[in-house]
Amino acid sequence: MITNEWVKEQLQMYAEENFRTFTMRLMPGVENVYGVRLPVLRKMAKAVIKEDWRSYLEAASDESYEEIMLQGMVIGYARMDLSELFARMERFIVKIDNWSVCDSFCTGLKITREHKAEMWKFLDKYLRSQNEYEIRFGVVMLLDYYTEEAYLQEALAFFDMIRHEGYYVRMAVAWAVSIYFIKYPKQVLEYLKENQLDDWTYNKALQKITESLQVDKETKAYIRSLKR
Repeated sequence: MITNEWVKEQLQMYAEENFRTFTMRLMPGVENVYGVRLPVLRKMAKAVIKEDWRSYLEAASDESYEEIMLQGMVIGYARMDLSELFARMERFIVKIDNWSVCDSFCTGLKITREHKAEMWKFLDKYLRSQNEYEIRFGVVMLLDYYTEEAYLQEALAFFDMIRHEGYYVRMAVAWAVSIYFIKYPKQVLEYLKENQLDDWTYNKALQKITESLQVDKETKAYIRSLKR
């Protein structure tokens, strides 16, 4: 069985001091970082999946950034029914305290592509949360799996509804709006003309649109003219 002792041994073995410094610089306030790269953590997660991964998750340590990241990866890789998945997601999401764990966890939840309607319902409470990383989780899930016309108007309505001063919420919303614009420029342009986004998030969304290589020069010039 995979134990916390084995996990810590692996983390110590693959820790890189320079990468630790780099990681902590990207995530101010996050402590207890070993400095292990994501490909190594993914390899560890796949090793856990081959063993009794449920027992591992029940006893997993939350002492370091990498140990929490690893748990999220295991949940993403493991095969289970939706009721178990949602229960495990709920227990994990409360542990998220930085954008890296949040976004990596979202990326790993590829099962969403098979169960979009069910996951959409699950995400509702997180998009309506007042917790910075719960909201970011919901927003990043939308831009990872729901950039389809069928979900466009509902997604934009969620972005309008979100009221949170957290930097990582506002950045996620701006990022999401820009991604939806690239896919649906006509519809999102109408949204940009009349929306409830705060000025910072709105202007950041415009900035991200103009930074995209998929937007032509004329459109970028017009988008810049919309700045508040």
